[in-house]
Amino acid sequence: MTHSLSNEEERNTLEWIDKLPFSRPKKHINRDFSDGVMVAEIVKYYFPKMVDIHNYITSCKKQQKLSNWSLLNKRVFSKLDFYIAEETMEKIVSSTPGMILPVLFFLKDKLDKKLLQTTNSRPHYFGSRSEEKPFSDVEIQQAEARIAAQLAEMKSTEATVNPQPVTFFTEMNLSATRQVMLEKELQVQELQEIVKILQLKVSKLEELVQLKDKRIEHLTCFPETYMTKLQVLD
Repeated sequence: MTHSLSNEEERNTLEWIDKLPFSRPKKHINRDFSDGVMVAEIVKYYFPKMVDIHNYITSCKKQQKLSNWSLLNKRVFSKLDFYIAEETMEKIVSSTPGMILPVLFFLKDKLDKKLLQTTNSRPHYFGSRSEEKPFSDVEIQQAEARIAAQLAEMKSTEATVNPQPVTFFTEMNLSATRQVMLEKELQVQELQEIVKILQLKVSKLEELVQLKDKRIEHLTCFPETYMTKLQVLD
């Protein structure tokens, strides 16, 4: 990420950062963001469910800083279509001047796009339009088919985790203990991803139920409309 920012881009990025809440005061931007923790806090501010902030440890040690940034790359930035090269990470954790600001600039751009995408993808089957003009039976059927297709796609790509037996050790060195804890933490994170998928499924099913109710309401209006037309003809 070698993009050189204009003065206006730098100013806009700094103004954006100044408006965000952080767990610690900002003193020197290159050092403040070098461990990646405050970057994780930025993403969590906009998308709370996207970041498990306890996974990112404040540190002055280079290895821990790199670990934080690698985790951001893998679990957070990938959801924003965003990636930071290892060479760039090395310079960021070393507090190299001029490296973090372009990253924050592009992060802001990706967050803005994600927010816009989230807003545009909200279900438009309900809300103000239903008060202005009722949906036709064809529109309701199309919406039902779309949700059913989304559920089928989610089922085909659903992640599976096979429970592993827990092994207890009477004696274990520190390195082995850390390895076991890391494996268990990864299992927990995978299970959390499955929970998110299931929650999304529930949401889709709720939308489908509401659409069914709309369709029933729409169909039950037919006899009344038909009788009204007959009375007019009489």
